[in-house]
Amino acid sequence: MRVRARTSARRIVRDGAATLGALSLALTAGCAAGPAEPSAASTAAGTASADVGRVVAERVLQVTSVHEVTGMTLLEGPTFADDGRLHLVDVTAPAGEPKVLAVDLGTRAVEPVFTDESGAYTSVQRSSYDGRLYLTDYVGGRIVSITTDGQDPRVFARGRVAGQAMHPDDLTFDEEGNLFVSDSSPVTYPAGTASGRVLRFDRATGRATVLAAGLPNPNGISFDVGGDALWVSHLDANRIDRLVLDEDGTRVTAGHTAIRVDGGVARTDSNAVDAAGNVYQGMHGTPEVRVFAPDGTHLLTVSLPEGDEGLSSATNVAIRPGTTDAYVTVSGPAGGFVYRFDAPAEGIRQSNGG
Repeated sequence: MRVRARTSARRIVRDGAATLGALSLALTAGCAAGPAEPSAASTAAGTASADVGRVVAERVLQVTSVHEVTGMTLLEGPTFADDGRLHLVDVTAPAGEPKVLAVDLGTRAVEPVFTDESGAYTSVQRSSYDGRLYLTDYVGGRIVSITTDGQDPRVFARGRVAGQAMHPDDLTFDEEGNLFVSDSSPVTYPAGTASGRVLRFDRATGRATVLAAGLPNPNGISFDVGGDALWVSHLDANRIDRLVLDEDGTRVTAGHTAIRVDGGVARTDSNAVDAAGNVYQGMHGTPEVRVFAPDGTHLLTVSLPEGDEGLSSATNVAIRPGTTDAYVTVSGPAGGFVYRFDAPAEGIRQSNGG
């Protein structure tokens, strides 16, 4: 979830709405400033070297347009539900406009699923345990669940964790349905002290455990194929950490920086993992997805066709389980879009949000 600070600040002054002001302030504080439109410099900075494979994604459809109230649109998620539709969130959708949407990739139909008055949802992921969709409310400090048709909203977790306000950005699930959440808790970089965390929430009780702290704005979070370690990307460090968990998944036993991403003006956003263990890293600041092998080798860069202008981020990927059909959420001044490419390996649960 990344929002241009100057635009948000102008909106607060102009509109004077309390809810919008709180939303904009929180997004401004927690998000990287992104270019209004990718420049030649940003494209060059995010380009892989000549020995890295390159794939050009194809546009599937436009999902959203820039909102007049918030001055932008930003698609995140995404996740396939049991009905085959691709669910995603529009982070900057104002009250009353769809905040969760579902895309029928066969008919290209887009349906509104859920909205509310205050939430700023930065991810939607499906739990294989109960089949519900779980939303991270970055501004409200909540995790909310709904049915796949947007009914029966429930607050799963909210408030402070270990005395610190929570800013959940993304999430994934283990085999038992417990939630693992990136808590961005951003600060002004590099002057501030990094205070981001990785949290675990017990599925049955909602009890939170702090697995890691002092992190530089964690964002993407996915389990590896073995289920015993997490890949966590950090927006303010352009790196992906590997955190090894104990048998119960309640404690980090070892961790290190596994992959350093040469982002230039771009930053590491959300991520996903395929059946071969490859890590798909979304980028904010350039509309690309970088694909890394588990050993850190940069295998592939997924970019957009020449001429697709006005797009400045590719936030996350969902690969339809059992196939190599990969879909990426792409946004910018031109609107919010879904693109498709062929993944190098099949999708699994961790390619579909957990």
